[in-house]
Amino acid sequence: MNEPLSGQVAVITGGARGIGRGIALTLARAGADILIADLLEEPMRETAKEIQALGRRASTLKVDVTRAEAHADMVAQALGQLGGLDILVNCAGVITIRPVEELSEQDWDFVMNVNAKGTFLGCKAALAHMKAKGRGRIINVASIAGKEGFPNLAHYSASKFAVVGFTNALAKEVARDGITVNAICPGIVRTYMWDRLADEWKTEGESVEDSWARHQLTLIPQGRAQTPEDMGRMALFFATMDNVTGQSVNVDGGFTFH
Repeated sequence: MNEPLSGQVAVITGGARGIGRGIALTLARAGADILIADLLEEPMRETAKEIQALGRRASTLKVDVTRAEAHADMVAQALGQLGGLDILVNCAGVITIRPVEELSEQDWDFVMNVNAKGTFLGCKAALAHMKAKGRGRIINVASIAGKEGFPNLAHYSASKFAVVGFTNALAKEVARDGITVNAICPGIVRTYMWDRLADEWKTEGESVEDSWARHQLTLIPQGRAQTPEDMGRMALFFATMDNVTGQSVNVDGGFTFH
């Protein structure tokens, strides 16, 4: 059995469901032990059981990614319970949907704090250990909305543009330390977020399911949605490549080209 990540430990924020769960299971199948850091306790436990069923160790920790001390606890648990920290995946993310004129400071701060600040704090917490070890893989989950703006999502796009820029800058800072830093930019993935968007963007008389189908057909050249497992395979690519860093790669069925 090919297990390129055998003996490695991956920490995944937002790993309880959706894209984070897809990444967690893919890395576990490749041999990694997994720490899931999330706020959703029951989904965390269920995903941990799935990882253990694959023969890997799994640990869970309730984490608010907007707090620096929570990230310190996350790193400490990875080291204490699983014996290391080789791969960090910053996947925790939130969304609200409003035009700028109706956007409150609270909306702005909520989205920016989780999506952008949470990514920064996760990276900062992991760097000392990875530098001391002389090796590490950091994978940030951005979005195609981090490369192209979308109406009523200006704050979300801003947070994901920030993740893309931060990823590139940090990669250059730590390039001589054996640490790579890359970002995945998912396209349309059927998660809780996209269910909300399909509901928000449905036309008169259209169901959420109809809206979901229409967006796949009209926005994606391949005509089909991407999956959490697609994002997992890209994460595995980044986790196993020594000479790929500073990149933000779209996994979007041809939706965007930059």
